[in-house]
Amino acid sequence: MVNAIRGFFTERGYLEVETPLRLPVPLPEAHIELFTSDGWVLQPSPETCMKRLLAEGCANIFQLCKCFRKAERGRRHLPEMTLLEWYAAGETHIDLMTSCEALVLRIARELGAGGRLAYQGRSIDLSAPWEQLTVAEAFGRFASIPVAAALAQGRFDEMMGLMIEPNLGRDRPVFLTDYPAEHASLARLKPGDPTVAERFELYIGGLELCNGFSELNNPAEQRRRFRAEQERLQAAGRAVHPLPEKFLTALADMPACAGNALGIDRLAMLFCDAGSIDEVVAFAPEEL
Repeated sequence: MVNAIRGFFTERGYLEVETPLRLPVPLPEAHIELFTSDGWVLQPSPETCMKRLLAEGCANIFQLCKCFRKAERGRRHLPEMTLLEWYAAGETHIDLMTSCEALVLRIARELGAGGRLAYQGRSIDLSAPWEQLTVAEAFGRFASIPVAAALAQGRFDEMMGLMIEPNLGRDRPVFLTDYPAEHASLARLKPGDPTVAERFELYIGGLELCNGFSELNNPAEQRRRFRAEQERLQAAGRAVHPLPEKFLTALADMPACAGNALGIDRLAMLFCDAGSIDEVVAFAPEEL
């Protein structure tokens, strides 16, 4: 699977990069808990340094690396995970969905899965093109309340986790798109409709596999979002780090681009028909 990934990107002219796992200052993200390492933090994703490489002139880059997220342990979660992250200058989230689809189909072909995939008792049709479903449409189809009500009641994540995600990609892969602006993360807002972000996630067999978006490269707007995240962290009684000033400075030179982060362990679950992430890693944390 990893060989297929490397072949896919190198044939398309991407440069494989390697960036540090330890960072002095993280990006403020209230939904992620961090591991500390001698006063620094272990990266939850390679985004910080990879975007600085983009600002220095690297146009198309990818990386396979270890990432660390505290308090994430379950049937589909590991505190130490393997992530594939890639960025393409001049592209948007629409381009990313196309390349993501092509990547997974390339892996399926090289692993002998062909056009169908057997996962947890279901037969999943991988034939392209894959469905694109907006978050608002998904709430209308699967949730008990509309997306606006879920946001107003602070139940967006609850509805996503319990009602929507288990129903996504059960028979065919689906890209969930147009996330509410409140959940834009580091994504650019959609031109002409600032209520949603140019962000998507891919689901196959009920598994969330990746998170991609057209990247925000406005330092002032990113600073505003980071400060809002710091306020959320402070309200939750968690550690608040200084803002990543070198990252914010680099954003001014970062070209219009799109980036995607794909969970390799979950992708292995899919192709191994594994119900638990423990089945696809050599050592679960409890075995060390």
